[in-house]
Amino acid sequence: MVVVDSNLNFAIPLLGGHHGANELARQISELGAVPVLTTATEVHGKPSVEGIADRSGCEIFNKGSTVAVNCALLDQGIEVLEVKGPGIVIVDEDVSVLVRKRQKTQ
Repeated sequence: MVVVDSNLNFAIPLLGGHHGANELARQISELGAVPVLTTATEVHGKPSVEGIADRSGCEIFNKGSTVAVNCALLDQGIEVLEVKGPGIVIVDEDVSVLVRKRQKTQ
C-alpha cells in the first residue's frame, strides 16, 4: 500500500515495502513524487531477501524466515549460496530458501 499526497509531492509505502510497495513508490516517482522508503534495509542501503529473490528470478519458499535474515543483513554480511540439484538442503528456520521460478515454455 502506497500513500500519495494530493500535490503528488511524496509517495510513501505504508505496508508491504519489501513486497512491492517500495517498487511502486519508485514508479510513482516518475510522475514527480519523492519516494519515501522507510524499510530498514532501504534506509541503510542494504539488500533485502525479497530484493535478492527478485533480482535472482526466485521465489521465497519460507517467507517467515525473512524478518530474521533481513535483520542479519543489516548487521553483517550474509552469504548467498547456490545449490544445483538434484539435492537435499536442510536449513534452520532463520535461513531464507529461494527457489528459482520455472521458465515458461511456449
